Parts: sequence; C-alpha cells; structure tokens
Amino acid sequence: MSNAEKNALKFFSRKTNGFKHPVEASEIYPRPKVDRRLAPNIPERGQSRRGGNQRFEAGVQVTVLNATEESSPLRCRSEDLSSSGILLHWPEDAATPKVGGTFILRFTMPPGTLPEGYEARVKIKAVVVRVNATVEGLVEVAFNFSRNLDSYLRANRWRRLVLMSLLFLLLSVLGILYLKEESIFYFMFDVPVFMYGIAATIFLISRFTFAFFYRNVPVDPDYTPGVSIIIPCFNEEEWIEKNIQCAINQEYPSEKLEVILVDDGSTDRSMERVRHIEKLIINEVGPDRFTVVEQPRNMGKRHALAAGALLSRFDLLVFVDSDSFLEPDAVRELVQPFRDPKMGAVSGRTEVQNKWTNVLTKMQAVRYYVAFRFMKAAESVFDAVTCLSGPLACYRKALVLKHLDAWLNQKFFGYPATFGDDRSMTNFILTEMRTGYQDSAVCSTIVPSSMRTFIRQQMRWKRSWLRETLRAGAFMWKKEPFMALSFYAGFILPLLAPIVVIRTMIIVPLELGLFPYQYLLGILMMSMLMSASYLFFKRSNLWPYGIIFCVFYLSVLLWQLPVAVATFWRSEWGTRDTAADEAARNKKISVHEELAMTPCPQQQKAEYTHGSPRDRAANNQSTRDVL
Repeated sequence: MSNAEKNALKFFSRKTNGFKHPVEASEIYPRPKVDRRLAPNIPERGQSRRGGNQRFEAGVQVTVLNATEESSPLRCRSEDLSSSGILLHWPEDAATPKVGGTFILRFTMPPGTLPEGYEARVKIKAVVVRVNATVEGLVEVAFNFSRNLDSYLRANRWRRLVLMSLLFLLLSVLGILYLKEESIFYFMFDVPVFMYGIAATIFLISRFTFAFFYRNVPVDPDYTPGVSIIIPCFNEEEWIEKNIQCAINQEYPSEKLEVILVDDGSTDRSMERVRHIEKLIINEVGPDRFTVVEQPRNMGKRHALAAGALLSRFDLLVFVDSDSFLEPDAVRELVQPFRDPKMGAVSGRTEVQNKWTNVLTKMQAVRYYVAFRFMKAAESVFDAVTCLSGPLACYRKALVLKHLDAWLNQKFFGYPATFGDDRSMTNFILTEMRTGYQDSAVCSTIVPSSMRTFIRQQMRWKRSWLRETLRAGAFMWKKEPFMALSFYAGFILPLLAPIVVIRTMIIVPLELGLFPYQYLLGILMMSMLMSASYLFFKRSNLWPYGIIFCVFYLSVLLWQLPVAVATFWRSEWGTRDTAADEAARNKKISVHEELAMTPCPQQQKAEYTHGSPRDRAANNQSTRDVL
C-alpha cells in the first residue's frame, strides 16, 4: 500500500451514524460527502443540491501558488473534493485569501478518492468562492476550478490513455493472428492442443465481437412500472445501512417503489443498524417505502428472497445483495427492457466498490467489468444471459412465484442446492422467456479482499456454475444457433483447460523438448486484449491487473474446477457462517473428538468409517433442508 493510500486510510477512519465500521476502515473506496437528507434523489423531494458534482471526502495534500504574484507555496490539506472544486484547511500562519482571488493548485489524486479514472497529478487554476471560520477556529477556503476535472483530464490524460488502449488492442489482435498462423506449422505435433487453442481463441474473440453490437435499451421517462426491491441480509453489519440508503434513494416515483429487507437470522449487529436507519426513513421519507422482515432462524438466502417476494406489492422484483450499493438511477435503467413483453428478467452491471484496497481487489475490478460489459453484453445480444447476477437483477414476479417451490427445494444428484441462487433462477426464466442485460443500470459491491475468503467464494461459484450449466445444457440448444454454440463451447472449454495446461506445460516439453512459448504468448495476447478493452472504456491505471489476473487464474483458480467436480455435493458457503457451514464445522469437530477419544487405533479403524458423501449428506439433511 502506498503512503498516499495509508494517509487516506487514516483520514477516512471515522464513525458513521453513531456506529463504528471496522471493516470500512480497511477497505479503500470513494466516500461521498454525506447529504443532509437521507434520500435526496426521490423525485417528489426535489433534486439533490449537488447535482452531478458529488463531493467526496479527501485528505489530499495540496500545494497552493498565487497566480498573480510571486509568493512562497503553501501546503494545505483538503477536506473534500469534487470534479468542480475543492475545500482546503488554510494554514493558521498564512494570510487568509480574499473571495475572487486566483490561485494555482497542484496535487496528486490518491487512488480511491474520486471514482475510477480520476487518479492523476493535477495542476489547475482555481478561484476562491468562499472563506469560512469553523467552530474550532480553523479557516476553510473553498475553490472552484477554472475548468471541470473531466475536461481537464480529457485533454491531459484520458486522451493519451485511449490512444494507448487502441495501440494495445491493435498489437493484441496482430499478435493473436501471428500466433495462429505460426501454429499451423506445429499443428501436426499436437493436434488436440492446437485445436483447443483455435477453439478458445474463436470463442473469446466472438464474445468481444458480439459485445460490440450491444446497446442499452434507452430510457422512456413515462415507463415506471411498480418495483419491489428485496434485500436478503445475514450478518452484514458493516454495509447494511449504506445498502438500504442506496436502495431507498432512487430516482423513481415513491408510490411505485418499495424496499423489503429480510433478515435471515443474523447473529451480529445487523438488525440494530437496520432498525436505526428504519427510524430515519420513517421520519424523513414515510412508512410505506421500507419494510423489515425477520426470519425466525437462518433459513438460507433463497428463503429470504422468497419471503420478500411473497410480501411484495408490485409486478417487478429487484434482488439486491446486502453488500451492494445501487446508483440513484439504477432502478429506472433496469426496468427499461421490460417494455418487451417477452423479457422475463434483466441483470444490471456490477462494479467493484473496494477496488483500490489491494492487488486482489484490483484484479477483481478488471475481471468484473470484462465479465459484465463483454460477456453478459454478448449474451444479451441473443436475449439469453445465462447468469442474472445477485448484486442487481430484476425479475417478473409472476415468473418467480411460478418457479418458487422448485427453486426452494432444488436438488442436484440428490443433494440440496444451497448456493448459486442467481444462476438457478436464471435457468428457470430461460426455459420460457428472454433474459437481458442493461449496462446503464449500475451497482457496486464489496468483493473479498483476503485471499482465503476469495478462494472459498470462487470454489462456491464453480460448484454452482457446474450444476446450473449442466441444467441449462438440456434446453440451450433451442436458443439462437450462435448463442447455443457459444454456450456449449463455454462449458466444454473450461472443463478441458486443466488437461490442456498439463499437456502443454509439462508433458509436451518433457516428450519433445519444446518450450511452450506459443501457448504462453497466446495467453499474454488474450489477457492484453482484455486489459486494453478495460483501459479503453475505463481510462484507469488498473488495466495491468487484467494481465495479472490471467496469470493468477492459470496458476490457482483453474485448478479449483477439478476439485469442484469432485466435491459438487458440498453445501457450505465458506465465506460466512450459515447453517450449512456450522453443520459442516460441527461434523468435523465431532469426527476429531471421536478419533481423539478412541484408545486403540486398530479398534477405531474397525468401528469407525467416514461413509460416502451421500451418507454424510443424509446425516446433515435436517440442517440442510432449512437452506
């Protein structure tokens, strides 16, 4: 972590609404200046007084120079910052500037201070617009920049980044074409591997090509169907208040929007914080926009979502994870594709909220954007998005209720399906209606910042991907031919990948003495294509982490797939203590205790057996049924 990031971290450690947030103190992300109103974007309450110039808390070191006369530079620290201006703490021993005075400000934007793309060195003229004395006797000076930071960065930095991304894209495409031409010479040495390489390249290039033709459904201001936002909550004390506030603060008619939070037996302070913000919502917004439901015990995320769906008043259901935060226009954008009566469900785009925390979160930021903006966008061209992701997705209520019992009681080879609720519901919808993607409907989510949690999350996702892809394979052949072909290719290629890597990186070099430089260069070119695409759209210096992620995937994540295949019956989440996790942990403890209490190893061997996975599942059936 850089010194700037450490300073920003110290500056941002604080109390929010009377509660300490220890996890927030370790995550780095832009922190908007709190508005005096809880929900300023509700249309009936008038627009937010800040408009598009959202201010962010920022402890930035700023050098101030007088633009009209020579003087010694002053060192100040900022209180907050926006794209149009900055508020500085003025030094006590310096002369207070007059309103209208012109200065030159120089500062470096620490990563995570403003939204992605603004991290840069800035030297800009600014005019004093306000001088205030605080109750502590300090002087605060507010400056307006001579030009908006968007305009400044577009002329000075963003243009260079876009040109650089285009160069990288060109080099990536040329490199891929060159490698494929070279591979023809080596084709007969290893036909299966090179056939796999050609198929994988065509698959990935097709994703980017189809995504090029994707377009958002434009907003119709008069189209505002009734929407119920449902938030399942389990042990989410760090983020639940922010999550609820973002759901409430939507640019959507208040009489057509409700928020239902279902607590699934939380054992931390989640409900204390929910009740706290509930009082604020009732006092400021009214009692009809927010409803709280408490489950009698931890029953699982599906049951929490089902409870909210059964209580909802409106025809569209928006499922939102409890660690995700909606943009103010997310609901209005998300409902637009439902003007098509054949559209059954729609996914929004998920950004990484805490992307600046460490290398792991930066890699995930690039991966998330590529997965949504290119992979889901390509599927949306054919109206067949195969995963309506949990952080933000909208469904027709009639379809959810139709498949509710089957969804809640889903089993896979006789074992309860506890996670992968989003992929599972997507499959139910796909059997009879279209699914889409709306890139302009945006939320951000907290991703794992520790390797242990991340690895467990990825293992859970791979198990659900395996289960639901096998389910979808039974009907995807009925979809548009290009979509069907890419779907089956997207299933077979990852399954074969570990075998191909072993053969290419170990067997072939040992047998033929050939170093797999073409294979490694091909991976580099494909990762460069992904990273360059990210750079083109985001204009961010996070783009190299796309290449790092590809290396990390080949080294670590790829090898989770065989494990997921071999342990598909496992039902614990791994990233939080659900009932399934507690049952699995208790079973391990009981096994160790039984082994420790046995005096004779040979006798223990005769009396005790682990049993098959099916036997273990039967022993824990009563626990898993509640999930």
